[in-house]
Amino acid sequence: MVLSLNHTGTRVTEFLMICFPGMQDTQHWLSLVLAPLLVLALGANFLLLLAIWQEASLHEPMYYLLAILSVLDVILCLTVIPKVLLIFWFDMKRISFMGCFLQMFIMNTFLPMESSTFLVMAYDRYVAICHPLRYPSIITEQFVVNAAIFIIVRNLLATLPTPILAARLNYCASNVVENCICANISVAKLSCGDIHLNKLYQFVSVWCLLGSDLVLILLSYFFILSAVVHLQSGGATTKALSTCGSHLILILFFYTLLLVFIFTNKAGKKVSPEVPILLNVLHHLIPPALNPIVYGVRTQEIKQGIIKLFKYQC
Repeated sequence: MVLSLNHTGTRVTEFLMICFPGMQDTQHWLSLVLAPLLVLALGANFLLLLAIWQEASLHEPMYYLLAILSVLDVILCLTVIPKVLLIFWFDMKRISFMGCFLQMFIMNTFLPMESSTFLVMAYDRYVAICHPLRYPSIITEQFVVNAAIFIIVRNLLATLPTPILAARLNYCASNVVENCICANISVAKLSCGDIHLNKLYQFVSVWCLLGSDLVLILLSYFFILSAVVHLQSGGATTKALSTCGSHLILILFFYTLLLVFIFTNKAGKKVSPEVPILLNVLHHLIPPALNPIVYGVRTQEIKQGIIKLFKYQC
């Protein structure tokens, strides 16, 4: 809806999300993939959270960090995917002005929070392997609390200006967003004002947050691999690599998909506009579906906790 302000301008009060501009007649078929993935992601994460809550052996800092990651995954899933499915199934393309910028805020804040959680988990593995004797005194429950505060405050302060800068723009013309979600630039480019500051701040904040996290994660694993190489026992080497394997798989997948999305988005006309839109949607769904499954399959303690959970129910 567009409300009239005066004879020369109008004010947008809601946006229309058309998802894939070139696939309007066929985009609903994507729900055959998205809906099962959403059920899988929510079910797996809730099961993992329940196992960590119920099983006393999982009441350790390492698993608390995994629980934080699961909570972030669930929030990101529920912020994006249900709205996309409503568009596909019931043509519910409308989203309120405030609802759009709330979605933008959650996406821009919680995605870097997930990256920061991976960073803290990498540090946890670094201490466990490089300083095993000091691990119980460094990685404590208080450490997890401090890490959670760091994750929230750092990313909240850094990303809050993004939706604020977008919301203060003057939206006086089109209200059709060619995207499935209220991405910053997709919405800001509808305004009648200059959006160079919006683009610059998003570029700087994303690369400073995610870039610094990735560099520190890679540095942590460099030290971990250096320590593993010098281990005398082959069994100790295998165990050390196994404890890091799940984490490293998920980190590589998270950042690879994110980087592919960023570069395809920057490619412009060289890539179909539907590709970055689809990658953005999938990045809010596939990692949340994979994270609990990979940890559940590769981590013996979690697997046993889930098995016990089912036995209690039976």
